[in-house]
Amino acid sequence: MDPVISRLRNLGISAHIDSGKTTLSERILFYTRRIRVMHEVKGKDGAGATMDFMDLERERGITITSAATQCEWDGHRINLIDTPGHVDFTIEVERALRVLDGAVLVLCAVGGVQSQSLTVDRQMNRYGVPRIAFVNKCDRTGANPARVAEQLRERLGHNAVAAQLPLGLEAGFEGVLDLVRMEAVRFAGEGGEQVVRGPIPDELLGECRARREELLDRASLHSEALTEAILEDRVTEELVHEAIRRGVLARKLTPVFVGSAFRNKGVQPLLDAVVRYLPSPGDVPAAARDVEGADAEVPLAADPERPLVALAFKLEEGRHGQLTYVRLYQGRLARGDQAVNARTGKRARIGRLVRMHAGRMEEIESAVAGDIVALFGVPCESGDTFCAEGVRWAMPAMQVPEPVMSLALAPKDHKSRDQLGKVLARFAKEDPTFRTHVDAESGTTVIRGMGELHLEVYVERMRREHGVEVTTGAPEVAYRETVGRRAEFDFLHKKQTGGSGQYARVIGTLEPCAEGDYEFVDELVGGTIPREYVPACDRGFREALQKGTLIGAPVVGVRVTLTDGAAHAVDSSDLAFRHAAIGAFREAYERAAPTALEPLMRVTAETPSEFQGAVLSGLQQRRGTIVGTDEDGLFCTVEAEVPLAEMFGYATALRSRTQGKAAFTMEFARYRAVPAKVAEELRRRYLEARRRGRGGPAGGRTDG
Repeated sequence: MDPVISRLRNLGISAHIDSGKTTLSERILFYTRRIRVMHEVKGKDGAGATMDFMDLERERGITITSAATQCEWDGHRINLIDTPGHVDFTIEVERALRVLDGAVLVLCAVGGVQSQSLTVDRQMNRYGVPRIAFVNKCDRTGANPARVAEQLRERLGHNAVAAQLPLGLEAGFEGVLDLVRMEAVRFAGEGGEQVVRGPIPDELLGECRARREELLDRASLHSEALTEAILEDRVTEELVHEAIRRGVLARKLTPVFVGSAFRNKGVQPLLDAVVRYLPSPGDVPAAARDVEGADAEVPLAADPERPLVALAFKLEEGRHGQLTYVRLYQGRLARGDQAVNARTGKRARIGRLVRMHAGRMEEIESAVAGDIVALFGVPCESGDTFCAEGVRWAMPAMQVPEPVMSLALAPKDHKSRDQLGKVLARFAKEDPTFRTHVDAESGTTVIRGMGELHLEVYVERMRREHGVEVTTGAPEVAYRETVGRRAEFDFLHKKQTGGSGQYARVIGTLEPCAEGDYEFVDELVGGTIPREYVPACDRGFREALQKGTLIGAPVVGVRVTLTDGAAHAVDSSDLAFRHAAIGAFREAYERAAPTALEPLMRVTAETPSEFQGAVLSGLQQRRGTIVGTDEDGLFCTVEAEVPLAEMFGYATALRSRTQGKAAFTMEFARYRAVPAKVAEELRRRYLEARRRGRGGPAGGRTDG
């Protein structure tokens, strides 16, 4: 392997909201001398953390967009991406993990494994990302790293083992106990930059020896050399490090480190672990598909001498044009090079190549396999692959969740009206979970996203970044429709207005589809419908799916089977068959028992145990189904599935029920049929809207 690539780490930091990810990133940048002064997320100086470079992030004290930078530690180059913790911005975590080789899963020593911890862990598993765990905030009252490690095993299924123990806890937290080197590590100096190593206190030696034995036992499962060394009593640091690294790379071992980023303790040993245990680009297998070769799989190698393959995983629209973040999986890229977009087949010239440091750019001349850099002024979409000329290899797409909430917008003035469409198109290109459309019947501009905060942030960005002032309606739920039974159709579209007319007949069935939103099945025989018109039928059915006739929402979970039909030698056309498919769908849909669906959210509320009853009853009053409760000492975690329509205003209600001591998170779980009473109300609202000429899908709350 190329020595430069072997000493490169592409690292992500992910966690539940308010676990200290951005504070940890700030300390990493300070100790690697990337920055000279540390700032806090909600600092009194108003500067804010380096990685929270947007004004909104600094004002709210949350991470909204993932930020990339690069630093060096112990001769290794680290591409670092700090990701949001709030579930509304989960796409930022999704696309970061798509291109990263390793990650640090940050956990709160008090809160432990929380709801978003589960989400980011699933995302890491989806992309096969090896990780190490860092239990942060060991200085807080109630800190219990041992309990957090147990939760890692029980709730996330990790083979978690302590690589460190805390030296003191809560207000008495002094440093960490290294179980590999068997020494105490303290942190001196104004910013904790001085690492002071010494012997383990006698009163803690027994526990450290027992925990070290456990560490060696689990690590030895991944190294025969370590097993032999244990039996012969000749264990060395190098053997232990190598065994842990093998377990981490295989994703069968999760070493647990402890510290307090805010108190500047435990960060340098964590950096040592990052370069020792997490993979380089050459350690992680990758593959593309050959677009021109029947999508055959093509294995990739982190080799600068092979043909270029680079994935565009994130876009940003700025004052100077589009900034495209790319991860190079193979080959090299330099200013002035030509690259081919595998999706479009078009060539693009690389004019400017930059390395990002949060919101700032640093010009570079070239990048090699494994690098994460950014391009300026290259037209593409998120998820596109750039290749060397002569090949068209595309990387697998990342998973993009569907929006569950919508909001109607209206510009306040002429200037805003002129700019609104451009700004929304720019945001939609940046963020795959942000969608926008204009309702055909009412003319209303509608934006859709992952939650109230998601949409609120984009409305605020319109005003601040682009000077677009808008008024907003009430947030509305993204309902769906589906069919409940099989129905047949036989529809003739015939129109004669002088000259050539329109003639098309389609025959087939409409039925529920368990997997996917839509499936088109062609079972035509005998050429009753000419082959050139079949794609037009498919387009017609897809168009009809955009708005159902029950509550005016998009239709999902439908299989359309085309079995027969008829065409005219003169009057048939693509347009005729598209109209026939639309008419056939609407005719059969009424007989297929259409059903309204509502998004169901996975809600996790964390509350002091004394308010457990109040939280449970509050969720049940909102049509919630309690999935489980987990009480651990003074705190209780309640997990439930609740319709999104019932969650408006829940934050205020939860605070009032728990004296402001509880918090909750929610994420989309699935769609399910709405109760009959709710369906009637949605149907009534839809018909009323049609009478008023608005014609949009029913939405908003259904509790009156």
